[in-house]
Amino acid sequence: MDELPSQGPAGEPGLPLDRRAELSEFLRTRRARLKPEDVGLPDFGRHRRVPGLRREELAQLAGVSVAYYTRLEQGNGRNVSAEVLDAIARALRLSDAEHAHLTHLAKPKQHKKKQTSRPQHVRGALRQLLDTLDGVPAYITGQRSDILVWNRMAAAVFGDWSELAPQERNWARMVFLKPEYRDLFVDWEQKAIDIVCALRMDAGCHPDDPRLSALVGELSVKSEDFRRLWATHDVKEKSHGVKRLRHPLVGDLALQFESFRLTDDSELALITYHAEPGSASADALRLLASWGTDATRAGATSPQ
Repeated sequence: MDELPSQGPAGEPGLPLDRRAELSEFLRTRRARLKPEDVGLPDFGRHRRVPGLRREELAQLAGVSVAYYTRLEQGNGRNVSAEVLDAIARALRLSDAEHAHLTHLAKPKQHKKKQTSRPQHVRGALRQLLDTLDGVPAYITGQRSDILVWNRMAAAVFGDWSELAPQERNWARMVFLKPEYRDLFVDWEQKAIDIVCALRMDAGCHPDDPRLSALVGELSVKSEDFRRLWATHDVKEKSHGVKRLRHPLVGDLALQFESFRLTDDSELALITYHAEPGSASADALRLLASWGTDATRAGATSPQ
């Protein structure tokens, strides 16, 4: 099993993200996606100056004054109550993930800034667990989509991450900046969306994280696709599903993935992949497992 050193950066430190701007843009984009008929309001007139609902319409639905909602959408979430945020979330028809993101932006926890600088550490027992998952690609991610530890089968399927510099072992960097990952994911666009949505959630929880800000800045400069997706302000959590890959050695794979948040550190997640028993994908995984280091082109493993 390989791992990213616990102190490994996700980029050079940068300026923190502007939480007020994030709150403002998130509310504006959520309001813009709703039409009056979506929420049971009459649409008087064909020519609306703004896309989606007007501020006064949203305020009416949430049961707050227009002035109050306007201040919130301008990024001033000071002293806003949980009850008001719940009402606005209902009016905007936010998902659970979007509701949590709104709460993080409007009422940030004061201790978060201190936590962002702590090393990302994976317990030895978890590293051992990955090694016991024979035939199951598995890895653990941390903040900013950093890949912290992984097993041999993950390297066989996704590439030998031990060959990358520590700061490059990051899903966002690989998906947006490495052409081979565009080829690996059959639905690359959806993978890219998932990554950006996860980074948005991370930004809501840790707006003062300078390494996250640096990562966003770097990707915004280097990738037009990232700029396009980041501007949507979409957030979601995806805990399970199917990933379709086009592996350079064994061809097409359909793998079911499961993501488990670790209870002792909610910033860490264990992700596993498995194939339907008896399927061609299961046969391909067994073939990759039998090839071992020939399939992964693995070099010397990192010290643990």
